[in-house]
Amino acid sequence: MEPDLFTAAAEDRQEKDPASSPLAVRMRPRTLDEVVGQKHLLKPGSPLRRLVGEGDGGPAGASSVILWGPPGIGKTTLAYVVSKATNKRFVELSAITAGVKEVRAVIDGARRAVGGYGKETVLFLDEIHRFSKAQQDSLLPAVENRWVTLIAATTENPYFSIISPLLSRSLLLTLEPLTDEDLRGLMARALTGERGLGGAVTLPEDAESHLLRVAGGDARRALTALEAAAGAAIAKGEPEVSLQTVEETVDRAAVKYDRDGDQHYDVASALIKSIRGSDVDAALHYLARMIEAGEDPRFIARRLMISASEDIGLADPNALPIAVAAAQAVAMIGFPEAALTLSHATIALALAPKSNAATTAIGAALADVRNGLAGSVPPHLRDGHYKGAAKLGHAQGYVYPHDVPGGIAAQQYAPDEIRGRQYYTPTRYGAEARYADVVDRVRERLKGEGG
Repeated sequence: MEPDLFTAAAEDRQEKDPASSPLAVRMRPRTLDEVVGQKHLLKPGSPLRRLVGEGDGGPAGASSVILWGPPGIGKTTLAYVVSKATNKRFVELSAITAGVKEVRAVIDGARRAVGGYGKETVLFLDEIHRFSKAQQDSLLPAVENRWVTLIAATTENPYFSIISPLLSRSLLLTLEPLTDEDLRGLMARALTGERGLGGAVTLPEDAESHLLRVAGGDARRALTALEAAAGAAIAKGEPEVSLQTVEETVDRAAVKYDRDGDQHYDVASALIKSIRGSDVDAALHYLARMIEAGEDPRFIARRLMISASEDIGLADPNALPIAVAAAQAVAMIGFPEAALTLSHATIALALAPKSNAATTAIGAALADVRNGLAGSVPPHLRDGHYKGAAKLGHAQGYVYPHDVPGGIAAQQYAPDEIRGRQYYTPTRYGAEARYADVVDRVRERLKGEGG
């Protein structure tokens, strides 16, 4: 396909915006001031502002831009706005369907456009992380020679998915997820604006809240769902888009869940208590409710990490690493894929043997400390690595455990005030059974401790 066909299709869809175009296309911003969210990228003097000619011009040394962020938050929109503001040709390719042949065709077309009628080209390459190393290499000559202004979009960490030569020649901009307030403002503009629904219907609060949950921070999804629901309401002759209409059109029931109220805490509590009770099915049910309601996946992951130590502990030493790995994965990938990781961790924790011995141990130790049982550190355990410590008797008489057969030195470790107190009481569940044997044996050896 010739490059001009790519350009013509993009311009016809985005610039003319006929009434038959989808609402998400009609509402696509035409200037940076119309962009929803991303305030950190749109401040006066920011790289994006300079890129479109505001201020002192484009960022020095940056011949390409990489936009990194989750789907539906405006990566394509920003590329289009830049092309219009700079009066450049806009060519859009997707790494899903395009290859080196299509990229070279665009580059050749861009060079002809500059030579023929002096118009530069913006190449927007979506899903660039899907390009192989060789495919990404094919972009380097165009970037280095500024034959095109490359704006690439990715939902994956560019430090892992984009080759270093291209990354080093690019300005990396990280886009933040859209907030409910961002989407609420966008839908309000779509409901009343001339390019949108022109005030044909209204949207009550309960229906709006459900649309926000369905959107999951994705502007395109929010507008698509709003358009479908509004169309259904208009077809029925209704002046407002009811919650029932929204549920029918998006084929998803509204979840009774307030992310700032009782449901937030009640369902989170039920999730943890179900894991503690080893009911994997109930735990997955509550996890699904939180996911469907648009709960922050990082909040869920934090609760799972706490559960791994509070309710499982040493009964399954792998529980905490699984929960921590899940939290790290969630932070990197976000929804919807994060649901798989959260499910993985929830199942592992629910089916793990349970022990709260670590929880009760630190609780008992903290209680003694708070009650004043925090006596002096025995002299032989004190720091001896400074001048004069020996004169004070510090570190004198300390027995180095590695020099003793069995590695356990019979000497006093606890302050006098708590000598003989036992905080950790291991269970006989799972892997903790072996710790129970060890702690009994160690305590027996320590009974012969010196004064």
